[in-house]
Amino acid sequence: MSGRNWTELFFLDEAVAMAAGHRPCAYCRRENYNAFTDAWGGKMKAPQMDAVLHAARAVHGARRLQTHKADAHGLPDGTFIKTDKPLLLQRDAAVPYTPTGYGAPKPRPTGLVTVLTSPPMISVLRGGYTPHLHPTAG
Repeated sequence: MSGRNWTELFFLDEAVAMAAGHRPCAYCRRENYNAFTDAWGGKMKAPQMDAVLHAARAVHGARRLQTHKADAHGLPDGTFIKTDKPLLLQRDAAVPYTPTGYGAPKPRPTGLVTVLTSPPMISVLRGGYTPHLHPTAG
């Protein structure tokens, strides 16, 4: 890593990055960053958003993501849930994730699910932000 100025992380697509708690770069993806900030509510700068996102994603003292439960019906498109494998929710489908792409769509789950995407990111998705998806997402 090059220090405090850049986070050199790369993900399959933006929905995966958001599930891991990362926002678009304000420097190299300015248009997406602005849209993300607008969907957030437009009142925070990057360092404040990063602090909220970090607190919502990391399990203190562990190297894993926080999860929470929610009704699948109320979750926005672009949300990741945890089953035997991670699933990306899209419209009426759930698309299985692998590091190299997405599998064939399955019916969207119903009822209570374990959610990988943090509550602040879900709020951004509900606020109208649409993540860019890998072509295999359909």
